[in-house]
Amino acid sequence: MGLRIGSQALALLLLVYSVDMVAGLDWTQCFLDIKASANVTNNLVGLLDGNGHPVSNIADATAINYSLCTSACGSGRNFQWPVLSQDFSSWLLPYLALISQLPFGADDRLDSVMSAVLTVGSPALAGYSLFITLLNSRWINRKFRPLSSLPNPNPNLKYAVTIVSSLQQFPLELHCNDSASLVVLSKSDCWWKYLHDLTDNGQSWSAASATSIGWVVAAYLLSIANSPSDAFSSTQADGGATGSMWLWLISIVVGWLVLSPKCDYKRLGKAYEHADQHARTGSTDGPIGTQRALTIIAQDYDVASSDELLTPPVFNYSRSLPWTCTAETMFLAFQAAQGSGAQTAHPKCSHWVPGVFTRMALASGASLALQWGTVGGAFIAEWFTPTTGMGCRSLSYLIYGAVSTGIWMMLLISSILAHYSAAPSHSNQKSLSSRVPLALSVCLRRMGKLLAIANSIWVILTCVLQYSDFYDTCFCNSSMISRGQAAYITIIETSFQAVLAKAAWYGALSLSLGSAVAFVIFIFLLLDGVPPKPSDSS
Repeated sequence: MGLRIGSQALALLLLVYSVDMVAGLDWTQCFLDIKASANVTNNLVGLLDGNGHPVSNIADATAINYSLCTSACGSGRNFQWPVLSQDFSSWLLPYLALISQLPFGADDRLDSVMSAVLTVGSPALAGYSLFITLLNSRWINRKFRPLSSLPNPNPNLKYAVTIVSSLQQFPLELHCNDSASLVVLSKSDCWWKYLHDLTDNGQSWSAASATSIGWVVAAYLLSIANSPSDAFSSTQADGGATGSMWLWLISIVVGWLVLSPKCDYKRLGKAYEHADQHARTGSTDGPIGTQRALTIIAQDYDVASSDELLTPPVFNYSRSLPWTCTAETMFLAFQAAQGSGAQTAHPKCSHWVPGVFTRMALASGASLALQWGTVGGAFIAEWFTPTTGMGCRSLSYLIYGAVSTGIWMMLLISSILAHYSAAPSHSNQKSLSSRVPLALSVCLRRMGKLLAIANSIWVILTCVLQYSDFYDTCFCNSSMISRGQAAYITIIETSFQAVLAKAAWYGALSLSLGSAVAFVIFIFLLLDGVPPKPSDSS
């Protein structure tokens, strides 16, 4: 009989535990039980007001301290699958689907996957690569514009500026031996024209991309429509903050669709070969040589960083400096031929083109503003949710943003060191001045990619944990991380806390939306200085 009673008691305990794990903690019921016990025992220890101060009247209690919470309500973790599935499909799934609209085009599928990982793992890096591409296009167009206004401009000029601007996703090499003659000889006219016509293969707007973006925007707006009515519960119970955190992805996708980068490795390779064949058959000035003014590098030993060979646009951070040198050298070649009529000029370009660091600084500022505007908005919403302070949710967002910034910094420094090691003054690759920065560049690049993988997993895991109410515990809800021993859990929101939470929610929402929208607006404002697409010019 005793064994039977004991087994029944054990079964009851297991049932209660399983129900608690499915239903989660009922904070209101736990608080009512604590108050009922305090009424009986007249013991108010652990009962606090909205500011975390002890109360002398049980009716004034709206919160409990951390120790009372763990002893009376439990400290176990809860994982609610029904809540997870609903919030995951509403908040996170649309953004994960939107990743498919990013431009890829790598020759290896693993490189395409790595480009997606880098984008999710570091929004700062993704925004930087996008913005530096836009600024570089404006710069090269502005450089060539005076040459176009001269009497009898070179017919290849309009082709060259568009081609060089379009091929920022490829490592380019301009042959410096007699390069001026290679870019201005009439025998090269057919080649420039055909390559110009064949490079219009970028990813642009389509019904699928517009639908994906519209789905994400509609899902976000519908999901947050009722959130401000109860900011206290919404930021803890659903994914309002996580939805704001992911808004940067919409801006990045829209930005790339607007720029329409040419990044399909196989298609561009075939376009280059076809242009060469057409140039040989279409030339009316006799046979032309085998060397072209501009070639696409395809070997590891020809570049200082292996990322330069990867065509997805997120890797443009690694090509920006060498691309600028190539574009500047080509401009000098056209300028020399246009000004003197000479076809044997040997233009010399500085390894560090003037103005390149200014554009890098502008791109860095724009990308960091986008990232911290969206991630920071989610952080602010959680920080000011009672109990205010650093909790598990806000710390998760802060870690994601900080690691993302670290990844951007590592890879940007890596590209600078790689370019430094490839300087003409370091022509001896075995010299110490060349090997040390190159080794450091490789180390930073690999560390950055490893952190990007970890950060991508982290941000998705953070969303999953929040959607499943895994963070709905005494430790996380008490802001123990920032408050320490003074941590407490707000059970009943006061009117002041409600006003503060709602104001913070509106502010965080405005910051996130404003940052994402402002980034897109700046892209459209700067597009007027970008060279026209091949199909848009004659």
